Amino acid sequence: MGKSDPLKSCSSDSELVQKIKAGEKCYFEILIRRYNGVLYKIGRSYRISHDDVQDLMQETYIAAYQNLVKFEERSSYKTWLIRIMLNKCYHWAQRPAHRVTSGFSELSPTESNYTPESMLYADAGQEILNRELGVVLEKCIEKLPVEYRTVFILRELEGFNIQETAAVANLSESNVKVRLNRARNMLRKELEKWYPHATVYEFNLIYCDQMVERVFQQI
Repeated sequence: MGKSDPLKSCSSDSELVQKIKAGEKCYFEILIRRYNGVLYKIGRSYRISHDDVQDLMQETYIAAYQNLVKFEERSSYKTWLIRIMLNKCYHWAQRPAHRVTSGFSELSPTESNYTPESMLYADAGQEILNRELGVVLEKCIEKLPVEYRTVFILRELEGFNIQETAAVANLSESNVKVRLNRARNMLRKELEKWYPHATVYEFNLIYCDQMVERVFQQI
């Protein structure tokens, strides 16, 4: 698929869904690119490998496309799509022979040369929130129980509000707040202040393009 028209990409999810339902399949590319990042982070939060997460993302997009005609917009498209991904991650995790890998070295954050303290006291002109810190942060986030990890990623890394997170995770708003607070308390205070949004579980453009190609080959 070619690059999306920047004007088209400004359309709301609801507008795009209506166009796709009307037979304009090309607009589905915009929705894929729009949500690749959040679906990838969710999959990795289940400690699913990079390759397996991509497979689950592809399955999620195909399921969404095939069932779009049934989507009545009682919730937002984003909420509906993420629920599909969460369901697939849950079932994947129940498989007896599933493959779990973080893709990083086995060094714990305290064993790594890139400790939060060394980051904070580095030269002021250097970028503190670099990829090495991202690796440390991913390791810390992965230690959270999955029910806290998912809420943390949706709220803190993806910027979902309380209502959106509650709808996606099928929780009450009060439970979302409780889980988020517990997740924060489980992370080291230094990391709570310094985690980077862009580098944690990054889904690079090359993978985004590949995901568009993979989905459109199936639909």
